[in-house]
Amino acid sequence: GGHGAALGGAIIDSGNFDWTNGKFPKLVDPDHSYHGISWVEAAGNAAYITRARTILLRDTGAAISPFNSWVLLLGIETLSLRMERHVENAQQVAEFLAKHSEVSWVHFPTLPDSPYFERAQEYFPKGTSSVFSFGLKGGAEASKTFCGATNLFSLLANVGDAKSLIIHPASTTHSQLSVEELAAAKIRPETIRLSIGLENIDDLLEDLTQAFQQL
Repeated sequence: GGHGAALGGAIIDSGNFDWTNGKFPKLVDPDHSYHGISWVEAAGNAAYITRARTILLRDTGAAISPFNSWVLLLGIETLSLRMERHVENAQQVAEFLAKHSEVSWVHFPTLPDSPYFERAQEYFPKGTSSVFSFGLKGGAEASKTFCGATNLFSLLANVGDAKSLIIHPASTTHSQLSVEELAAAKIRPETIRLSIGLENIDDLLEDLTQAFQQL
């Protein structure tokens, strides 16, 4: 919904895919959890969406509540305006970090030194995501200290919120992974993930500046 209040989604199925190509046995073979039905035989090309509605809805209750639906619809009304501010703020924060002496790297596709810069210009001429990562020269401990030193940024694991978020993945969201698994996931010890919100850019940069001063 864009405000960290509700999460929802939709499955879009045009009904034109051939599910009998040998890769989808759950849709072709008898489903013993539903009286041995073959979803392809019963629903044809609509087998996937029919099984999703029948099985997933039955087993998980995956039906959005009326209130959450209202929250999502309310958020959509301002989506285009919010995205403009997300993108604008993220670009300025990324540029600020890329120039800072304490920062060793910034992964942001519209920075000139990014390996994805040309592709970003071609495919995303209006800007890219407000979620990106960077690393500090001081390593993991410096990154954890930095995350805790911010005031305006909220230490939260979700992304895409109206407020700016910060987290150190290696010690929080991905702390259960081994060193090898973290490396395979491209999560370095010093990685910090940001989700840039809608606040005034001067306030965001001031908060980052004072956090750097506490390292």
